[in-house]
Amino acid sequence: MAILVVGSVAFDSIETPHGSVTKCLGGAATYFALSASNFTPVRVIAVVGEDFTPQHEWVLTSRGVDTQGIERAPGLSFHWTGSYSGTLNEAKTLGTDLNVFAEFAPKIPVQYADSEYLFLANIDPVLQGRVREQMPGVRMVCGDTMNYWIADHRERLLPVLRELDVLLINDGEARMLAGETNLVRAASKVLSMGPKTLVVKHGEYGATAFFGDRSFAGTGSMTLPFRAPALPLADVVDPTGAGDSFAGGFYGYLASQPALTPAVFRSAMFYGGVMGSFAVEKFGTARLETLTRQEIEERFQLFREISHLESAGA
Repeated sequence: MAILVVGSVAFDSIETPHGSVTKCLGGAATYFALSASNFTPVRVIAVVGEDFTPQHEWVLTSRGVDTQGIERAPGLSFHWTGSYSGTLNEAKTLGTDLNVFAEFAPKIPVQYADSEYLFLANIDPVLQGRVREQMPGVRMVCGDTMNYWIADHRERLLPVLRELDVLLINDGEARMLAGETNLVRAASKVLSMGPKTLVVKHGEYGATAFFGDRSFAGTGSMTLPFRAPALPLADVVDPTGAGDSFAGGFYGYLASQPALTPAVFRSAMFYGGVMGSFAVEKFGTARLETLTRQEIEERFQLFREISHLESAGA
């Protein structure tokens, strides 16, 4: 089942305790697509500038990603500059140059109209809503957002939340959105805003799924939250794309399965953790560019072993 992802294809300049890189390929849609493409076909809608070369596009197409929806515009691509010092859980933004992304107006190619899964990456909620309106027939919609939209554009974001089957955000964003310091109460409030299911990312500590009454219509139910751990890693080189790679592994696996069941959802959470753990091993998208399905399955087995996933039942 094809996933249509709408978001940023960009360049990142990053500094971590392991070194630095200048203008490596990045962006939420890029990380998501490279991750999800290991499980199911992926189509990308984004905008890039004249600095996006055929070599950059090859990074995506060589992994089977459909790039026909990437618009080329005069000017430079979106460029983010950030650094990590001390804790690697949070980046310090040093510069954000929107460039051609400032005028991004997503256009859905006719050949993408039959996409059955939609992922709304972290962009302006107005644009997320417009894309959702143009894709009324999708089986499932998953979305992401960030503190900027939550704090300053809440009125734009709330209508989008009502259209989501799954919302993926980090724990700080969940608390901000709900106005609650306790994560359990925050999750309950977020679910009341519309998403059927909430997945909260905890960085190096894994992720937690919170379920509503509509999470598994007709296929079973889960009332308790489900926590998936992260794999302990000795060296984290670059955490920039970890969250988007988690989303790609999670949603890519869901789209590859014939039905959404509690057991499938649990496995998807673990595949998300697997993909996030690979993404941080090198700067930018370098690790995802060479990843094999065998490596993915071997690491998935490690997750099973450290968490006893097989004992969770169906």
